[in-house]
Amino acid sequence: MFPVRLARDQDGAVLVEATITMTIMLVFVLGSIDFLLAFYQWNAAAKAIQLGARIAAVSDPVAAGLNNLSVAAAGPSTPPGAGMPSFVVRCDGATTTCTCTGFCTGVVGYDAGAMNTIIFGRGSSSCVDAASVYYAGMCDIFPRIAAANVVIVYAQTGLGYVGRPGGPVPTISIALQNLPFQFFFLAGLMRFGNINIPAVTSTAGEDLSSSAPL
Repeated sequence: MFPVRLARDQDGAVLVEATITMTIMLVFVLGSIDFLLAFYQWNAAAKAIQLGARIAAVSDPVAAGLNNLSVAAAGPSTPPGAGMPSFVVRCDGATTTCTCTGFCTGVVGYDAGAMNTIIFGRGSSSCVDAASVYYAGMCDIFPRIAAANVVIVYAQTGLGYVGRPGGPVPTISIALQNLPFQFFFLAGLMRFGNINIPAVTSTAGEDLSSSAPL
């Protein structure tokens, strides 16, 4: 009879039910907090990218020699004042290289100092130290952003002209790469810790000059 009584015994059933319910509720609550933090990180990354594009548009280009393209394009077959030849220069902070397709005469390499200006802000080499908006960089908005997470593309889209004294006026796009969300409670659950922030891109176009105002 003992096995029968044991099978019918309901002592402690409430405790078991409460344990299961509380576990589910705890995962739901903590998961909700993590997802809210993820949305905050996504939004902060988007704002940082917007600022980075603005800084890149009024600073020396990461593609060293890019400002020389306008003069280099001038020649016997291309008179000054003509439209700039097509080019696309992609600078990857992870590999510290710039690659170019199209007209690329004078683009000689990767300028780490120019990338640092975009990441840290003008006259800075660290994050979260900007005294004003003028000196703010991308990592002042989102401290986890590093040069390795940034890709900058300079593309000729019809602005500027051959022989222009200030150089070409490319359209500048900045995007993030390989920057994972930071989960606190769900990092070990269903590989949430390996999810990257979706591609965020911002585009701007203006004089490429470190003396230009923000």
